[in-house]
Amino acid sequence: MNNIHDLDFNMILATTAHDMKNSLFILLQSIENLNIANNLTVTQHQDLAGLHYQTMRINSTLIQLLALYRNEQQLPISIEEHSVRDTLEDVMDKNKLYINSQHKKVTLSVDENLNAYYDNDLITYLISDIFINALRYSHCNIILRAFIKKSYLVIQVEDDGPGYPEHMLLHNNFDNMPFNACKGHSGLGLLFAKTIAAKHKNKTLSGYISLMNGKETGGIFSLFLPN
Repeated sequence: MNNIHDLDFNMILATTAHDMKNSLFILLQSIENLNIANNLTVTQHQDLAGLHYQTMRINSTLIQLLALYRNEQQLPISIEEHSVRDTLEDVMDKNKLYINSQHKKVTLSVDENLNAYYDNDLITYLISDIFINALRYSHCNIILRAFIKKSYLVIQVEDDGPGYPEHMLLHNNFDNMPFNACKGHSGLGLLFAKTIAAKHKNKTLSGYISLMNGKETGGIFSLFLPN
C-alpha cells in the first residue's frame, strides 16, 4: 500500500470533484423531472426550484475548481463559431425553474444573427455562474446583453440588486482580490471568469472581464472576447 505522503492530493481532489459533478448532473435531472409532476402544490414547486438553484450553484463551483485545476495543467480550449443568442438562451434555460418560481424578469438583448468565436462550453459555464449570482441578488429584473464593440464581443449580465461591494470594485483587475466566503462573494467565480476570458486570444488581443455598478441599476458584469 502506498504511503499517504505519496498520494497526489491535487489529483484526488480533481477526481472527487469530477465524480461529484456527475452526481449533481443526475440530481438536477431528477429535480427537473419531479417538478413537472401534476400532484405538487405551489409550495412544493417553489421548494424544488430552490433546491435546483442551490444544486446549480454547487455544480458551478465544482466546474470552476476543475477548470482552474486544469488550467495549471494547460486547460484545453476549443474555439469555434457559435450563435451568441443560442448560448445565452441555454444559460436561461438551465435556470428556468428558479426564474419562474421567483418571478424574475429576464430580458435577452442580442441580435439573432450575432455569431462569434469562443469555447462554447467554457463561456456557457462562465456566464451561467454570473447569471446564477444575479438571480440571487437581483430584486426582480436581469438583462442578458451581447454586442460587438470595436474588436470585441461583449457579453453583459446586469441586475437590479444592491450592486457589487466596494472591495470587489477596488480589485477590478482581480489579481489580488481577497477570497471572503463569509461575505457571500468568495471571488472564485471571478477568478474562473478572468482565467477563461484570458484563454481567448486573437492576434495581440486577449479576453478580459470588468465589473461596475450602474447609476440606476445594480451590478453589471462585462465579458470581453476578442473577435
